[in-house]
Amino acid sequence: MSQGFAPFYDVNRTYEDNYLQGPFGAFAEVLKADSSDSVDSVAPVVAVASNSSSEDHAAQTNQAAHVVQAQAQEFLGFRVNLPFGIPAGPLLNERFTTAAFLMGFDLAVYKTVRSRAWGCNAFPNVLAVHPRNADGSLVPGSAELDEGVLADTRYELPISISNSFGVPSRDPDEWQPDMQKAIAAAGDGQLLVPSFQGSRVEGMDREAYIADHVTTAHLVVETGAGLMEMNTSCPNEGHNRLLCHDPHLVGEITEAVKNEIGDRPLIVKLAYIPNDTDLEIMVKETVGHGAVQGFSTINTISAKLVDANGNQALPGAGRDRSGVCGNAIRGAGLDMVGRLSAIREKLGLDFAIVGVGGVIRPEDYKAYREAGANAVMSATGAMWDANLAREIKETLR
Repeated sequence: MSQGFAPFYDVNRTYEDNYLQGPFGAFAEVLKADSSDSVDSVAPVVAVASNSSSEDHAAQTNQAAHVVQAQAQEFLGFRVNLPFGIPAGPLLNERFTTAAFLMGFDLAVYKTVRSRAWGCNAFPNVLAVHPRNADGSLVPGSAELDEGVLADTRYELPISISNSFGVPSRDPDEWQPDMQKAIAAAGDGQLLVPSFQGSRVEGMDREAYIADHVTTAHLVVETGAGLMEMNTSCPNEGHNRLLCHDPHLVGEITEAVKNEIGDRPLIVKLAYIPNDTDLEIMVKETVGHGAVQGFSTINTISAKLVDANGNQALPGAGRDRSGVCGNAIRGAGLDMVGRLSAIREKLGLDFAIVGVGGVIRPEDYKAYREAGANAVMSATGAMWDANLAREIKETLR
């Protein structure tokens, strides 16, 4: 890498290695410090590393945390110190989510789970992405997305990366007890949000596909989750086909899921939807029927990725395109949040909006809140800056 910081998800290791050995970098250090403190029967507000500079930083963080706790806010009926966290994706299991809590991220979304074990795409899954625009942005609908965006291992800030995992999942026998432990690890004013989705397999009809969502939601309920997020924004029905492109089907699924989970708030994760009419239909088909209490958006922007010679950057059939996340998609994320907020006001409906995409600096958090987001999350930005939550809290002192 071209910079010294070690992301908590190591892009140079396989998904399996990250799951079994991660997290890395500052997340690994904070877990070690917390374990050491636990042995000494000390319960820290924020884990403190052994060197003096880290101690000073942690002391400053504690001061900022106290200020934020005094200004704690409500999010879907839960009190959170700061409505900022990490979305579904890089938090693979309880060790990752617990480290996120210890680093001051008060919302942590547990990696999307399924009703069955599901394999990961072949390594590599993450590459650095370099859009042509001077500001590093990708614009939905632009020709560049189909012509090819350069992707390589030259990781530079502000960071944009590929997201080519295929939504892997452990078997419920493994993820259920781990999720239960992750929920219990949340501190005061912190919240674990489980993410789930249905799995379409060969020969499955519409009814069975809906039923699989319900089954998975029930498995999540069994962990003691107080709310959950349903992922509709990764390819579910073939190449580059997203469930959220079919608002009527999402409406059917969320109604069935809501009947299963009862009063628990349900969030739907959306990709970028360019048409206001389609977005409004999504809101009416879900929130309008009382099945959904919030939206999280956006996930990624799909782009053709190429190497310096113009060849397919990620190996394997069907991987010519990948979701891109990080700095490149901030504009699209802010646009979606702003339009959702306008629809919320127009229809007079009450639902939460979680802004996601390109949050890499404290000012990005502020921009999303001003656009109408009730909460904000950062995946790529947090991976490359484990102190991002602390930095945001410092600006709110």
